[in-house]
Amino acid sequence: MQLHYGFDELKEIDFMAFIPMLLPFLAIGTLLVLIALIDLYRHRTTRKRVFLWSCIILFVHTLGPILYFVLGRKDDVKI
Repeated sequence: MQLHYGFDELKEIDFMAFIPMLLPFLAIGTLLVLIALIDLYRHRTTRKRVFLWSCIILFVHTLGPILYFVLGRKDDVKI
């Protein structure tokens, strides 16, 4: 029984077989990022901390837009 696998076993893995499984997740995550950034841009005068939210949306790929839609969309009236 082999308990430790080395880097030689990585050559045997077919990484192209994983692409069809990962592609829907990447597409949905990218779509969420784009929709969140468009919404943030359209309502930038009424949102608080636009720069912070844009960084969260961009750098926390799928979870960032979800957090924005749940927490960051509270409108703030500016006079």
